[in-house]
Amino acid sequence: MAMADKTTSTQRVEQTAGMPTLHKAIFVVLLIGLIALPFFAYPVFAMKVMCFALFAAAFNLLLGFGGLLSFGHAAYFGSASYVAAHAAKVWGLTPELSILCGTAAAGVLGFAIGSLAIRRQGIYFAMVTLAFAQMVYFVALQAEFTGGEDGIQGVPRGNLFGLFSLADNMALYFFVLAVTFGGILFLYRIVHSPFGEVLKAIRENEPRAISLGYDVNRYKLIVFTLSATMAGLAGATKSQVFQLASLTDVHWSMSGEVVLMTLLGGMGTVFGPLIGAGIIVTMQNYLATFGAWVTIIQGVIFVLGVLMFREGIVGVISRWLKKPL
Repeated sequence: MAMADKTTSTQRVEQTAGMPTLHKAIFVVLLIGLIALPFFAYPVFAMKVMCFALFAAAFNLLLGFGGLLSFGHAAYFGSASYVAAHAAKVWGLTPELSILCGTAAAGVLGFAIGSLAIRRQGIYFAMVTLAFAQMVYFVALQAEFTGGEDGIQGVPRGNLFGLFSLADNMALYFFVLAVTFGGILFLYRIVHSPFGEVLKAIRENEPRAISLGYDVNRYKLIVFTLSATMAGLAGATKSQVFQLASLTDVHWSMSGEVVLMTLLGGMGTVFGPLIGAGIIVTMQNYLATFGAWVTIIQGVIFVLGVLMFREGIVGVISRWLKKPL
């Protein structure tokens, strides 16, 4: 038993010591592909994919590694979108400061809601997060600064650091690429750190983690806040891309979409949510002519995906390769 514990401990140290070669290669290929993408696809569509990939990765931190199912992540995505849009349009802040304001607002909101939500577990936790998200939606609908059903439109893209104009889609694309890729690397580091290993231990066996002396609720609150903050970063960036913050961003269906992206790509994997987000956003874009049938098509694909890839697309690939992805 002692030898087994020692082996497991050694493996965990190796996991947190540095990035595996396979992961480095994937990140390099991903970066090269994203740099080339706007020359082959419409830049705004590519930016939308990146924003939702970051959103899904942030949600995966909570669900896949923290073991906490939230039905209210649209609250942080949407609230950051509104705050960033208001900061840019009304306060006249530069793009990076607007995004920081939105991200900070999502983090504060996540800490406040998380402090209450983590007192419950399982379906009760999920329903509490949904209830708070609906409260945020009601505020967005009724508050004066949100513009009600019209939202905040005509958000200026402004000049990055007050020097570089982001009015051109290509210029904005590389800014969004830097934000998204940096956010994903940050989430990767969290997962592959001692903190991430504790999260996995709590996810797998919470009573044992408690018996080992870990303050489980404190870890849950930290991961909840981190996940909300990074979801806010995605929402704030999206408001700059589309120059719009609307009720769609805080609607319960947005929370459902990010769950779908995570499960389809592979919950508890690093690259799964990115693939899931890419598939869902691409479907929404290229199947838009089907109108309301898009949701039905998504549902069919999700059912087929669950039946054929129970661990998600990347989860199955990871099992075939016998290497974590």
